[in-house]
Amino acid sequence: MGPVLAGVLQLLALMAALALAYVPLGTYMAGVYSSDRHWRVERWIYRGIGADPDTEMRWPAYLRGVLAFSAVSVLFLYLLQRLQGVLPGSLGFRAIDPDQAFNTAVSFVTNTNWQSYYGEQAMGHVVQTAGLAVQNFVSAAVGIAVAVALVRGFARSRTGELGNFWADMVRGVTRILLPGAFLAAIVLVACGAIQNFSGIHEVGQFMGGSQQWNGGAVASQEAIKELGTNGGGYFNANSAHPFENPTPFTNLFEIFLLLVIPFALTRTFGVMVGSVKQGYALLATMASIWVGFTALMMWTEFAHHGPALQLAGGAMEGKEVRFGVGSSSIFAVSTTLTSTGAVDSFHSSFTGLGGGIAMLGMMLGEIAPGGTGSGLYGMLIMAVIAVFIAGLMVGRTPEYLGKKIGTREIKLAACYILITPALVLVFTAAAMALPTPGHSMTNSGAHGFSEILYAYTSASNNNGSAFAGLNADTQWFNSTLGLAMVLGRFLPMVFVLALAGSLAEQKPVPATAGTLRTEKPLFTGLLVGAILIITGLTYFPALALGPLAEGLAS
Repeated sequence: MGPVLAGVLQLLALMAALALAYVPLGTYMAGVYSSDRHWRVERWIYRGIGADPDTEMRWPAYLRGVLAFSAVSVLFLYLLQRLQGVLPGSLGFRAIDPDQAFNTAVSFVTNTNWQSYYGEQAMGHVVQTAGLAVQNFVSAAVGIAVAVALVRGFARSRTGELGNFWADMVRGVTRILLPGAFLAAIVLVACGAIQNFSGIHEVGQFMGGSQQWNGGAVASQEAIKELGTNGGGYFNANSAHPFENPTPFTNLFEIFLLLVIPFALTRTFGVMVGSVKQGYALLATMASIWVGFTALMMWTEFAHHGPALQLAGGAMEGKEVRFGVGSSSIFAVSTTLTSTGAVDSFHSSFTGLGGGIAMLGMMLGEIAPGGTGSGLYGMLIMAVIAVFIAGLMVGRTPEYLGKKIGTREIKLAACYILITPALVLVFTAAAMALPTPGHSMTNSGAHGFSEILYAYTSASNNNGSAFAGLNADTQWFNSTLGLAMVLGRFLPMVFVLALAGSLAEQKPVPATAGTLRTEKPLFTGLLVGAILIITGLTYFPALALGPLAEGLAS
């Protein structure tokens, strides 16, 4: 079997698995967030944190819950890292430096999971499990909660109430992420991923020196890392490490995990608003972009321009020989079109155009299908923009799901789509203009510029993957990337929740003959076009200086 055919068959198998999980998982999640019953363990949690799960919240109160919980999480994780040297199970590792501890705390709380450290050489068992793994669960649950709040804004009318943040967040952990990660971890352990609390072992002599490995609760963290679209690896090699990702099957399984909840949330949306066809329209938009990007990535990476690539069957530099070009291309597209950031190959080694495709996937806002929760609310914001554009074309007040998109709503949507590009471009420009940040670049020219652009694109969009050629463990990058992660996570949430509150207060508008049918293929095409055009106009000059220049020159 040729490598191209193998890649296509893996893609088809993945699509079939996602299709089988779509309806049951999406319907189940809709039931989770629509139920008025609380599990006993959930009541214990509410009692412990002093929250009343039955109190409905308006959007300012919901936002305060998100920000307060996240602020406490950042502080806890920061202190845990700073105290690592005196904690049990530290494996002899010292406390993390202040700037790196800040960067890592912010990274995991914002669901970015950017790592400027070597996991196996910096973090002990306590920080990995009680700190990083816990945030993998709760940060993903926060994203889903915000998305559900926006869905309620469309589904409800004549009220500003969006549900209860504490109930939504806790249910996301106890009813969705914990059971899913538990089952996934069993599969990974059965396939060879490690799960232990062993210390550091010397495993052999290599080129006159010894090599050491430490164990850890890898399979359990790997499971939620993918299922919660987190991406932070136990080891520096991330999902290219055989302890995290032992076989081609686990590689495909991990891709399935990082895609299944974001895709299924469109079904949850359709069920909660009372029209599953609306969910299918969003699903078709996400799937069209994902399949299109995957096809482009495979084409660029399989292109044989020279004898070395012909002999290797594709651009194999930086790719795991266990997985090959096809599987690595699927993983790269899936991890950058979601907010996962995990890697099974190194994007800096992709072809110039291939690296640009990975970068563009993040620049879209990671909405195809995006992160757990963030993908859905990002796509709904783009749907509001698309409806507004359609309204301008026909001279009619735009409506979406029976809600008028007026001045307030479009201003909030516009602020949402502008904040992330502003962060990416301003921070990239500052890093290129100042003398010190440039010292972290290991390449010059277009590829060196791509390293900087990719880093801030990844941080601002809460992705967390890296081009792997940039030394980001400096005070400048730890601080500015941390700031980009905070602003890129929480400022958009402000606009999402404000929009949700505005929509929930409206009186439903009955559909008429002139109403745009947003469940039809025409709207799906309009939505795909709006996403690509807006992103292209925003980022094309920067892309032209980096990956496009490199790709066209090669």
